[in-house]
Amino acid sequence: MQKTEELVQLARAAASAIPDFQAVRGAGAGDHATMSFMKTLRAAALERFGTDYSEKKICGDNSFAVDFYIPEEATIVEVALGLPNPACEFEKDILKAIMAQDRGTRVNRLVFISRAGAVKKCNQPGRTAVRQWAKANHHLEIEIYELGGEPRVRRRNKQSMLK
Repeated sequence: MQKTEELVQLARAAASAIPDFQAVRGAGAGDHATMSFMKTLRAAALERFGTDYSEKKICGDNSFAVDFYIPEEATIVEVALGLPNPACEFEKDILKAIMAQDRGTRVNRLVFISRAGAVKKCNQPGRTAVRQWAKANHHLEIEIYELGGEPRVRRRNKQSMLK
């Protein structure tokens, strides 16, 4: 098994250990929950691999960092929990991979790890077009893995309910 797939399994195990992982927490509480999840995942990955692949600044002279970079697999792994949402970091993460390539870093694959519903969202026409463009123009394979569980149910805000 490749390290990328092992990392996906570590992320799934970390998520399944959190009973309300899919719960919508909102700003603040959601940020803290994400930071805690990432800390747990980074520690598990370091223990499993014996090498720190996390928070690699491979995108040039800027503050961009990828969540994980596994050089022997030429793979960037981004934990993008908001991927099922309409507005998320999808395109920015693809840009980071292309910037890394442009700087001479070997990147052939970008793997997203996200919540349930991400695959469906990323198969919509706009995101599919971006994935096809990245593959055709930058030889970048993009894969989406879900952590499991049921997709979060979005609650309508009060304004839309009054209409």
